[in-house]
Amino acid sequence: MIFDDVSAIAQGIPYTILVTLVGFSIGAGGGIPLALARRSRFVVVRVLARALIELLRGIPPIVWIFLIYFGIGNDFITVAELPAACIAFGLISSAYLAEIYRGGLSSIHHGQWEAGEALGMSSRAQLIDVIGPQVVRQAVPAAATYGVGLIKDSSIAFTIGVTDVVFFADSAAKQSGNPMTPYLIAAVFYMAITVPCAWGARTLDSRMRRKVAR
Repeated sequence: MIFDDVSAIAQGIPYTILVTLVGFSIGAGGGIPLALARRSRFVVVRVLARALIELLRGIPPIVWIFLIYFGIGNDFITVAELPAACIAFGLISSAYLAEIYRGGLSSIHHGQWEAGEALGMSSRAQLIDVIGPQVVRQAVPAAATYGVGLIKDSSIAFTIGVTDVVFFADSAAKQSGNPMTPYLIAAVFYMAITVPCAWGARTLDSRMRRKVAR
C-alpha cells in the first residue's frame, strides 16, 4: 500500500520542479528591470517600481493564482492550470528578486561606477562587465534561499489542479482515508528536493567567494 502511494505521489515531482523553475526564471529576468527602476534617477520611476513591488509581494501567492486562473480566465480567454501557476509565481518572484538585486547593487561602492566612467565605459558596459558579476555574487545566497522557499510555496498550485506532489498526496489521502502516510511521503519528497538545492547553493556561494578572494 505504501509503495503504491510513493509511486503515485512521485508522479507530481516533475510538475513541482517545473513550476518552481519556470516561476523562478521569470522572476530572475523580470527582477532586473524592476531593480534598475528602483535605482532610477527619476523619482516617478522609483515610486512606480516600488509600488509595483509592494503590490506583488503584498498579495498572498494563492490569491495571485486565483486572480490569474479564475480572474483572467473566462469564457473568452482560457488560462490553463500550469501556465496560471507559473505566471503567478513568476510575478511574485520578480518582486522578491528585484529587492535582492537592489540589495546587491547597493552593496557596490559608488567609487566603482566613478572609476568605470573615468575609463570611458558606458553605463551598460559597467553594469555587465564590472558591477553585474559582483551583484550576482552578492545575490546568490539570498536568491538561492528564496528559490528553496519557492519550491515549497509551489505546493499551493494544486488548488487549481496542477498535478504536483501535493495534488497526488491529497488524492491518495482522500482515497485511503488516511492522510498521515501520503502527506509524510510528500514531505520526504520535498526534503529530497530542497536539501540538495540548499547544499548546492551554499557550495556555489563558497566557490564564488574563493574566486573573489583570489
